[in-house]
Amino acid sequence: MANRTVKDAHSIKGTNPQYLVEKIIRTRIYECKYWKEECFALTAELMVDKAMDLKFVGGVYGGNIKPTPFLCLVLKMLQIQPEKDIVVEFIRNETFKYVRALGALYMRLTGTALDCYKYLEPLYYDYRKIKRQNRSGDFELVHMDEFIDELLHEERVCDIILPRIQKRLILEENNQIEARVSAVEEDLEEMETSDEEEAMEDKDQSADKRKSNYKDLDRPERGTSPKYRRSPSPARERNRKRSRSRDREKREQRHRDDDERRKKRKHRHDHKEKDKSRDSDRHRRHHGNDRHHHKRNLGPSKDEINIEEANELRAKLGLAPLKP
Repeated sequence: MANRTVKDAHSIKGTNPQYLVEKIIRTRIYECKYWKEECFALTAELMVDKAMDLKFVGGVYGGNIKPTPFLCLVLKMLQIQPEKDIVVEFIRNETFKYVRALGALYMRLTGTALDCYKYLEPLYYDYRKIKRQNRSGDFELVHMDEFIDELLHEERVCDIILPRIQKRLILEENNQIEARVSAVEEDLEEMETSDEEEAMEDKDQSADKRKSNYKDLDRPERGTSPKYRRSPSPARERNRKRSRSRDREKREQRHRDDDERRKKRKHRHDHKEKDKSRDSDRHRRHHGNDRHHHKRNLGPSKDEINIEEANELRAKLGLAPLKP
């Protein structure tokens, strides 16, 4: 009784919903410990808690064909056949990724082609990593978008043969679904347009360079042609020589003036240095005498005062005085 489908369940693809799982796998699920302990008397409300506890996806594994908890819950959903709103909430759940994977697989098994494309294609933008247990029992990492792509294009997922659905192209031709625009295609189009614009800019720059470097070979150059060469007149040559001689004289006079200024500046600097040295000698002699005078007039130093105080104390104690 526990392994039978509910009475009010609708047939899927013209057969019992549980028959979508092969008989040998279905038998292994009925005999496993997880099915007997965790899936007994499980309802659609309690299914959420069990789905939240999933840690990986997978079908069967090992030599004796053991089913994973994920596959057991898929069969349990086929058995109790929850409402479509519950399955849609499973798919739209963004917090628990294995709940989303469970709802996506159930929608692929029981939903129509329109429902599959409508609810599963938005999951292409989910790039989270999920763990999957392979046939040998080892774990591997896949992404959610890869798992959804397998549901829509592969024949078998998690050791379950998927029902056939119509091609998307046929639905687009019948105006039953809108054409899908991939985000990758949009990025590629933007890259192509930017590359074309850069290529056009490079072409324009190269054309400008060619125009600037263009030379008319039939036209003689201005510097080499005798037609455009100008012979200097005698008056112009004389004026040019006079201007050169004037410039030379001005430069020489400027150099002489600079030398005289340097000599005067050096002479003043030497006089200042001599005056400073004389003042410093006088100051040193004057203050040296004052220093000796102050030394003679100074009283006892701090060390002498400390020694006197220490001697007074030692005298009171009957000890020998300290020598200064």
